[in-house]
Amino acid sequence: MYDKYINTLKKGYPMKFKINNKYFRWGLTAFLAIAAAIVFYYFVFHSSNIRSGIKTITDILMPVVVGMAIAYLLTPVLNFVEQKVLFPLCKKMKIREGRKKKSIIRGISILITAFLFVGLIYFLLYMLISQIVPSVQNIAVNFDSYVANITKWLNQVLEDNPEAGEYVIRTVTKYSSELEAWATNDLPNTAAGLIKTVSLSVIGVFGVLWDFIIGFVISIYVMASKEKFAGQAKKVLYAIFEQETSNTLIKNLRFTHQTFIGFLGGKIVDSIIIGILCFVGTSIMKTPYAALVSVIIGVTNIIPFFGPFLGAVPCTLLIFVVDPLHPLNCLYFVVFILILQQVDGNIIGPKILGSSTGLTGFWVIFAITLFGGLLGVFGMIIGVPILAVIYAAVRAAVNMALTKKNMPTESGKYERLEYVDEGGFHEIVTEEKGKATKPGEKAEAKKRHSWVKLAKDKGEADQNEISDTKGK
Repeated sequence: MYDKYINTLKKGYPMKFKINNKYFRWGLTAFLAIAAAIVFYYFVFHSSNIRSGIKTITDILMPVVVGMAIAYLLTPVLNFVEQKVLFPLCKKMKIREGRKKKSIIRGISILITAFLFVGLIYFLLYMLISQIVPSVQNIAVNFDSYVANITKWLNQVLEDNPEAGEYVIRTVTKYSSELEAWATNDLPNTAAGLIKTVSLSVIGVFGVLWDFIIGFVISIYVMASKEKFAGQAKKVLYAIFEQETSNTLIKNLRFTHQTFIGFLGGKIVDSIIIGILCFVGTSIMKTPYAALVSVIIGVTNIIPFFGPFLGAVPCTLLIFVVDPLHPLNCLYFVVFILILQQVDGNIIGPKILGSSTGLTGFWVIFAITLFGGLLGVFGMIIGVPILAVIYAAVRAAVNMALTKKNMPTESGKYERLEYVDEGGFHEIVTEEKGKATKPGEKAEAKKRHSWVKLAKDKGEADQNEISDTKGK
């Protein structure tokens, strides 16, 4: 053995190592088990270090994540410009197809898409500066008058209710000393902490702006080579997994993409329409700060179900603060928002979104509650499509298992199910009031309500169906 090894080295050939050796497999298994135990221990008892490491990596790669997100959202616009505008235009102009032509069309499409995206950002900033900023400045300038209006309204309420006035005076007298002590001792520390928080927030805003700019540049490169990236991802999938598994993964990824892009894109368009309708309605009703109110309603409408109500609360308070002596203005605004929400939920939303999620109202509320608690406002926005994907995956697995057992996949077949045996599906038998049911009649009713005989295989089921048809 030693001479063979020396001769192999002299010839310059490396000695082959047999991976199928049982000792090597045992050693590899032991090594992986020990490594997994160490990783598990470190994950359980040093999870804070893992979280900090993940956060560091995430902060470093945040521009890349932002760029991929922007590219993902702009890809439908890019595809529309290419397939619906530029390619038909080239065909009409009888321009020959070629790789150079496709590269030029892709570059022009990216420029048009980027121009539209920058134009949308400019429009939002213009609206923010020209409409919302003056509204906020007006609120700050007239703050004293708003306080006077609130004070006048409170005095009127207290004059009409003397008992409530005495209670308020006692409460203010009781807590005035505590308020004075807080203002003397705790307020300076609170102000220092507030200044520090504001400074960190300003730095954070500049950081987000920088990530957005770098991410926008990265998104251009991603859109330019999106087919190449998709091809490389598929190549990796087919290299790692079996052919059937890879096909299933690609099919599920396409379904996930359609669900997300259909929901998010439709919801953005729906929110823009709702914001415009809200601006028109509040302008007709002469609601104060109509532009600011409409922007708040439109932005919060992106959140499904709860969005319009979340936006209506601060807007209603703003309208009340501006003119508390006329509370009917708040009532009119609330009624208008309720009508607008019903129009959106029953007419506009179904036309734009359709059945992009396939979830009922209960699961929508469940998704908003769960992911909103985990991820905040961002979770409220993406929670519904995430749960839609999970729901579709679970439904596909359940239907596949039922199909293997030759059982129906429609949920309606199981609503009145009592039990299943060799005789088939047996529904729950309800006795009508005032009528006695004999044992024989009850058995006959159960027999009449049984759904279909469960066949041992599909061939027997088809044969029984043919026999029943001939008998009829």
